[in-house]
Amino acid sequence: MRDAFTITEITVTLCVLSVLSAIAVPWAGKLLDRVQARGAGLEVESVFSSARHSAIARSAHTTVDIDTAARVMYVSVGGETVRKKGIGTDHGVDLSSSREQMIYAATGMGYGAANVSVVVRRGAAADTVFVSRLGRVRH
Repeated sequence: MRDAFTITEITVTLCVLSVLSAIAVPWAGKLLDRVQARGAGLEVESVFSSARHSAIARSAHTTVDIDTAARVMYVSVGGETVRKKGIGTDHGVDLSSSREQMIYAATGMGYGAANVSVVVRRGAAADTVFVSRLGRVRH
C-alpha cells in the first residue's frame, strides 16, 4: 500500500490543469469585459433617464454633458451640477458619443435635431445607448 503520489502522476495532473487554464483564462477575461461594458451601459442609461425625470419634475431645462476624455457624465439644472457619474473610472471603460451634450426641455423632450448615441467599450466588448430627440432612452 502506498501513501504518496508519484512524480509522473503529479506531472500529468499539472499538465492537464495548465491546458484547462490556458483555455479558461482568455474566456474569463472576455466575460469580464462584457459584464463591465454592460454595467456601464446601464449606468449611462440611468444618467439620461434621471436627467429627463429631473427636467420634468423641476419644470426646467436639464443638460447632460458627456466628457469623453475624462470618461465622466454630468447632469446640470440651471447651471448647477446635480449629478456627476464617473462611468470610466467606475467600470474601467472608454466613452465615445455622437454629441457632447443633450438638453431636455421641461416637458422631457430633447432639444436639438439629432439623436445621441453613447458607446462604452472595454477590450473587445462594447455596449451602445441611444437617446432619441424625443428624450427616450434605448439600450
